[in-house]
Amino acid sequence: MLTGRCYCGATHIQSAAGPLTVAYCHCADCRRWTGAPVAAFAAVPAEDFTLDPDPGAHSATPGVDRWNCAKCGSPLAARFDYLPEQIYIPIGVIDQAADLPPALHSHADNCLPWLNLQDNLPRHSATARPALLSGE
Repeated sequence: MLTGRCYCGATHIQSAAGPLTVAYCHCADCRRWTGAPVAAFAAVPAEDFTLDPDPGAHSATPGVDRWNCAKCGSPLAARFDYLPEQIYIPIGVIDQAADLPPALHSHADNCLPWLNLQDNLPRHSATARPALLSGE
């Protein structure tokens, strides 16, 4: 089980299932949404995910729905049309974040030039869709 909350504590996250995968994303869209130089997410099965209260999704990018806390604005979750059965939770809002090391980099070609993450994880130049669908 995964649990978490937004910055102000008004919205709580829960997934009855553990993560299918954990990944970094270097795309500009995820960077802007999280406000971080690289985003990191845990993917969970959509049917096992709940937000309490559910602030409702919004979309600034076609094919992407995102949830933010209605009170403090914290990024809480995202769903991508090409990964419809999965919900992506930013690692920073998950209580068990220390136990969720990323397994891959997505959109690595968009990595900021000054960011130097030295690991041996697989780097997908664009979308990591096949790896994310298989739970690698």
